[in-house]
Amino acid sequence: MKILIVGATRGIGRQVLEQALAARHAVTALVRDPRRLDVQHAQLRVVTGDILDTKSVALAMAGQEAVCCSIGVKVPWPVTVFSEGTRNLLEAMKNCGTKRLVCVTGIGAGDSRGHGGFLYDRLFYPLLLRNAYADKDRQESLIKASELDWVIVRPGFLTNGPMTGRYRVITDVSGVTAGWISRADVAHFILQQLVTPSHLRQTPLLTY
Repeated sequence: MKILIVGATRGIGRQVLEQALAARHAVTALVRDPRRLDVQHAQLRVVTGDILDTKSVALAMAGQEAVCCSIGVKVPWPVTVFSEGTRNLLEAMKNCGTKRLVCVTGIGAGDSRGHGGFLYDRLFYPLLLRNAYADKDRQESLIKASELDWVIVRPGFLTNGPMTGRYRVITDVSGVTAGWISRADVAHFILQQLVTPSHLRQTPLLTY
């Protein structure tokens, strides 16, 4: 399968890239700085650009069958990259006829708000994450309003642990508090959804 990954230089996106290449998929990575992607592989195509730049998004999208969006920010003040970048992705997918999108948001987006536990919900979210998640809400709304075959993935608290393939996929978060999960296991689920989706138009929480 031909897969475009946006956010492939670190974290979950990097894990998706490595697992997709190991499974012999053809991967295109849209990256701002190719020097940060220290991977060489016959099945890897690197496009230098930015999710906020429509031309580079269109260039990277050409010929793709599925898209993984796993971008992040490091700043707590108001951001718009999630919604603006996703708007560019959706437009490029429409123009290229690419139908499948798996996007990573997180605990605090949509109806997962309030399911992170006391410290996260009462301290970290309101003080550090509120602005970012306001834009993640806008991002999710754009995806849900599209005609794509989408899956929105909301991981629990991330670790650098190994891929186990053993985790919970929760679509009804009533009474659920998120726990830990490795980036490798999140990537494992994402790759499954890119290739043979089982949770189309759902927003599963991933946790151990």
